[in-house]
Amino acid sequence: MIAYYKLLDMLNKRDMTKEQLRLKAGLASGTMTKISKGEPVNLKTIDLICKALQVQPGDILEYIEK
Repeated sequence: MIAYYKLLDMLNKRDMTKEQLRLKAGLASGTMTKISKGEPVNLKTIDLICKALQVQPGDILEYIEK
């Protein structure tokens, strides 16, 4: 399972809201809802977030075995 707690922690540290990230990365509101719920998103979404935040995928997500 993919966990997005690193992304949410990063947003908190940068004093950035999920809405600000959504707008900066050009994401749909439903995509941010999926991330908030820990649901899967596609790699294009991860790419857009990484570009917007200037980070690597491992900086914003983690695979956790169930």
